[in-house]
Amino acid sequence: MIERYTKPEMGHLWSIENEWQQILNVEMAACDAMAELGEIPKEAAKNIRAKAKFDVNRIHEIESVTHHDIIAFLTNVAENVGDDSKYIHKGLTSSDVKDTAYCMMMRDACTIILDDLKKFREVLRRRAKEFKHTPCIGRTHGIHAEPMTFGLKLLLWSAEIERDIERMEHAKKIVSVCKLSGAVGTYSNIDPKIEQMVGKKLGLTPVRLATQVIQRDRHAEFVTSIAICSSTLEKIATEVRNLQRTDIREAEEYFSPGQKGSSAMPHKRNPINCERISGMARLNRGNAVAALEDITLWHERDISHSSVERVILPDSSINLDYCTQKLTDIIDKLLVYPDKMLHDMNRTGGLIYSQRILLSVVDKGVLREDAYKWVQRNAMKRWMEGQDFRTSVENDPDITKYLTKEEIDDCFDYKYFLRHVDMIFERFGL
Repeated sequence: MIERYTKPEMGHLWSIENEWQQILNVEMAACDAMAELGEIPKEAAKNIRAKAKFDVNRIHEIESVTHHDIIAFLTNVAENVGDDSKYIHKGLTSSDVKDTAYCMMMRDACTIILDDLKKFREVLRRRAKEFKHTPCIGRTHGIHAEPMTFGLKLLLWSAEIERDIERMEHAKKIVSVCKLSGAVGTYSNIDPKIEQMVGKKLGLTPVRLATQVIQRDRHAEFVTSIAICSSTLEKIATEVRNLQRTDIREAEEYFSPGQKGSSAMPHKRNPINCERISGMARLNRGNAVAALEDITLWHERDISHSSVERVILPDSSINLDYCTQKLTDIIDKLLVYPDKMLHDMNRTGGLIYSQRILLSVVDKGVLREDAYKWVQRNAMKRWMEGQDFRTSVENDPDITKYLTKEEIDDCFDYKYFLRHVDMIFERFGL
């Protein structure tokens, strides 16, 4: 079983307390930079860093009068700092500190998500190796196609998670920025050096140009990357749900001792966790649409994006963090039934070997159209009349004119389809 996630919880990262703390960190870093440049007394900067603190309830109390959250915050901090508070927020606008704080929070959220995804990838790779040569039927359109292995399913999922990791790494880079350039981004009342110094201190890169806000295409990339990751998780969860269906039951979620599946039917073993992941992915895709809508603002800034971000940034991050950990646990403990996979592979009476028959006849010099017609008419006898496909092929005079009994037997060996599995795994270093 995988180790329990031990890093700071995503919920705390997006708490109102942490948001104000990050804003305070920006303000204090700006004061430190101003003191270093000689714009404010160094003792004032030290005093600010020593005494600056806030109380969320007090901020709310002040905001009920000011109807402006940053002013309420600054007022509360000033109550604790005293006279030196006059240097706090010097030359800055609200979005300077809030946007920069949000970027730190998105960056840190990416770090947590990336850790989740990497742990999930390792579980997928481990279980892929476990079932590397476990034969199962591949399905297209929900219909039996040709043999594959269950390990290939898991390996495919790990490959997609690798791309999700790349997406989140790029999103992290895109949101790891800061902006302290004043009311419309012209540095009208603040030295650009301060932005550089604050960025270095906080581990952020100053944007090359901003308006009053950091442009929201960055936030949209963060949220849409989360949505894509969530859709990957739903894809995996949906396959598990399908494999757990009673008429398939080749794999299923772990069912713990004492667990109940239904209030009415004691026999039920339902894929409730995978269903939960499927549902929550819909929320993150909806949030992605909202993030895309936020890109368009009036002129140099309006506030229509703000209320949206207060919901979608924490919700999307917490959602993906939870679902990734949940699905990691599901795959880690997934119950897999190789015997049932082999049974299902043989359910169609050999129909899954139709292409091998087709190509073998074509290799003898027969036109593909003719060979296809001969093989299909025998396949339809299986679908419509229940006849054994292999027996029908062996009794077809057109096919047996070109293929011997031994050659037909060779066509019905599933191992032929799996001969390149090792090569595929080698592409992943497994």
